[in-house]
Amino acid sequence: MTTAPIPAAPPRPAPAPARPARRAGRWAGRHRLAGAALAAPFAVLLLCTVLVPIAYALCLSLFTDRLFGLGFDGYRQVFTGFDNYADVLGDPAARDGVRNVALYALIHIPVMFLGALVIALLLDSVTVRMRQLWSLAVFLPYAVPGVIAGLIWGYLYSPGIGPLNDVLPFDPFGQSGVLPAVVNMATWQWTGYNTIIFYTALQTVPREVLEAARADGAGALRTALAIKLPMIRPTIFVALVFTTIGSLQLFTEPMVLRTFTGTVTSTWTPSLYIYDAAFVSNDYGRAAAASILLALASALLSALVMRLSTRRAR
Repeated sequence: MTTAPIPAAPPRPAPAPARPARRAGRWAGRHRLAGAALAAPFAVLLLCTVLVPIAYALCLSLFTDRLFGLGFDGYRQVFTGFDNYADVLGDPAARDGVRNVALYALIHIPVMFLGALVIALLLDSVTVRMRQLWSLAVFLPYAVPGVIAGLIWGYLYSPGIGPLNDVLPFDPFGQSGVLPAVVNMATWQWTGYNTIIFYTALQTVPREVLEAARADGAGALRTALAIKLPMIRPTIFVALVFTTIGSLQLFTEPMVLRTFTGTVTSTWTPSLYIYDAAFVSNDYGRAAAASILLALASALLSALVMRLSTRRAR
């Protein structure tokens, strides 16, 4: 009895060559190197202009200069820990500067945002003629340097020279009128900048949505409040963050007005307080501590605004 031969097993397929995997790995490595090369200039710029100055300011805020040997040995740097921070927080002049900036922000931000939104909505209206010309006219105050704008407004406020002193219901150089004067200067300069930002955001609103609203009988005011403003809400919140940071760093307008009136002191705002501590009193440790505190306040307020904007978007 013969048995049938057992069939041979089919040949195994040859293993796939490893070249494609190696080639994919090489391409991934090249992409990583290209990304690192492109990001390197920004990383170096960030390190040199942001991180290193912050680290230097932190170190500087922990030291102070003191006289030794009855003053004959000159000044020496002494480690004081957080004494500079305690001095700044306990200084009445620093607290008055924070109060002035808070009042300035409470008045300036709503007025400026309301004006910028109204002008942007008017420019976005289909009935506006010469839109480019009006946009340029609104943006023109922002193109004027802050120091020059401050000098112009200072002469406009000056009694006997400018026409505004007799027209305004308050004294621009008085104790109670200098804050509205500074708010007016900043609002005049920054309204056009935010108007262009809001107007650009309004251009991204889908036109079919606006046409559908008109077809449903919505008027211009209802369309602006119910469709346009909600759709540009992220842009509004981003502008609010930058405006809040800029309000805390108020410097140019009161610095220029100091040459016209003695009401604006050298510590009228936190930025002026830092300037006076560093370049007038030569107390670099206290100036560095005040700078760090101002940066922390700006970061906390920015995080709060972004948190509120994210929650509102959800």
